[in-house]
Amino acid sequence: MFINSPYIKRMLLTPFKGWWGRRGEANVKGTARPALTQNGLRQCLRVAGGGTLGFVVSQLMGWNYGVFFTVFPMFLLGMVPILNGHIIRQFLANVSLNVLEVSLVVGLLKHMPPVMTLVVMGMFLFRFNLMAKGPLFLFGANGVLTLSILLHFASYPNVDLSDLLACNLVASGLAVFIAMLMHTLFPDVEARKPPPRATKTSSQIRHETLIGGLTATLSFVVFQVFDLQGSLSAQMATILVLFTLGYSGAKVSAGKRAIGTLLGCNLALLMQLLLYTQSHHFLLVVMLYWLGLILFAREHIHEGGGSGIGFGGLTTLGILFGQSLGPQQDLVYSALYRFSSMSVALILTLLAMACLHFVLNRWAPTRLPAINPK
Repeated sequence: MFINSPYIKRMLLTPFKGWWGRRGEANVKGTARPALTQNGLRQCLRVAGGGTLGFVVSQLMGWNYGVFFTVFPMFLLGMVPILNGHIIRQFLANVSLNVLEVSLVVGLLKHMPPVMTLVVMGMFLFRFNLMAKGPLFLFGANGVLTLSILLHFASYPNVDLSDLLACNLVASGLAVFIAMLMHTLFPDVEARKPPPRATKTSSQIRHETLIGGLTATLSFVVFQVFDLQGSLSAQMATILVLFTLGYSGAKVSAGKRAIGTLLGCNLALLMQLLLYTQSHHFLLVVMLYWLGLILFAREHIHEGGGSGIGFGGLTTLGILFGQSLGPQQDLVYSALYRFSSMSVALILTLLAMACLHFVLNRWAPTRLPAINPK
């Protein structure tokens, strides 16, 4: 079988030297990274295979918003290492709710920006509250990410709302099918232990809900006011760092996200140079895309599955390839613009979170405990 190929095993299981340490820190001593477990190897193959399959289907069918088809499978396969009925129900329920919310909010409140902003803030606060409590974290996280993208693009008059929502629905259903297929082809060899359930105080839940919801709303407002329709990477970055549910965690996540985006942009540029005028050979494009995804998927698993260097590289490749790489496009400008806009967006996001963190900690009902892992 493919998974038993000696070459594939050597590529994935042999530690890289000179990249990063176990948790993304600089490997200054040049020590070897620990080898992947068999479960980790299979998750790498699931993430890379799922992202590639989503890209292939969207390109062959000629569907719009290819980013949905490349990123959604990565999210579903990368952020959660297992797949069961509870996870699928969360994912599909969120999609259905997103379509209803965006249709109503944009259709009824588009001409009243202040009211629309307040309603959007309420939707974000609701989802971050679910994330802070834990059991429905996937529902909240996917909702925040998808809503921020849908609401932003749906607010532009030149965007066909029906096409946008239809592509989101199709991409979400395809992502679930791809995830099921990948788990069937590359199943775990041993059962995974569920993560320990964190115990949080009511004030900590309020703190995490407010700092996440208010920052996400501020991001939405900024991207609307400054008409940043082409800054999808930057917008996603401002949302993904909020998944840590705290300012301390966001600082670490932002640094890793910046490194992952830079590496993803550079790798995409290298692929474009290798392809040059041969980008019309679809099999070559797919092969290079899969190789890039497998490298970042491996780093993502080493980091523990969070939104770090690996996931930043994965989503960067997904966005660049999802928007159809080709020799006629100025990919150099596109990659540089994505990295620079993302860096500015992350800095501003961290400044906003630092201010909110300071203010919320001065009020007892939203104050974090004295000893907080975040």
